[in-house]
Amino acid sequence: MSRNLRRLAAVSAVAVAIAWSGVAAAQTEGGSDTDTKNFAVTGNVPAMCVGGTLAGTGATFDMGVLIDLNTGLLRTDLAAPSKVLSGSFCSTRSTITVAATPMTAQTFTATPPSGFSRTVNYTATAAGWTDTPASFATGAASNPAAVQTRATAFSGDITVSVGSFSTGGGATQRLVADTNYQGNVTVTLAVAS
Repeated sequence: MSRNLRRLAAVSAVAVAIAWSGVAAAQTEGGSDTDTKNFAVTGNVPAMCVGGTLAGTGATFDMGVLIDLNTGLLRTDLAAPSKVLSGSFCSTRSTITVAATPMTAQTFTATPPSGFSRTVNYTATAAGWTDTPASFATGAASNPAAVQTRATAFSGDITVSVGSFSTGGGATQRLVADTNYQGNVTVTLAVAS
């Protein structure tokens, strides 16, 4: 072997020994031959409310004939089955609001004669969303119970009802003849601020 080759072999052996001693030192000093990276997986859920689906017989509270045919006064036994909104939900804190308009004669729009009325008041309620049902009385000056708040996300049924009917102007007033008395109930679910 020539002298140059021997010198090259010696230098190579020293270089390999140094390289291995560096790896060994790195491993003994806490170094590693692996590296780990973490990746975040993110998304979001918007605050939202869905009023659900009306179950059963439709969205009309059909009260039928409103008066007692013997006296002409408002019937005292007016009743209609409740309506159920099923599958309602809010993904966060929410409010439920119920609002209503009185039943009024739609064809007879003039001022009624003395002793007569063209208005039937009632109370609308929306129950099941909050511990206290939201309620709105159409003849009341104010309706503080019409808006109710729940603090948490919720999913469930809302039962909407009408009741406590009364004649606008007092119980001694008779209703004017009209084939179409109409009122309206509105239930609103909303994200609470």
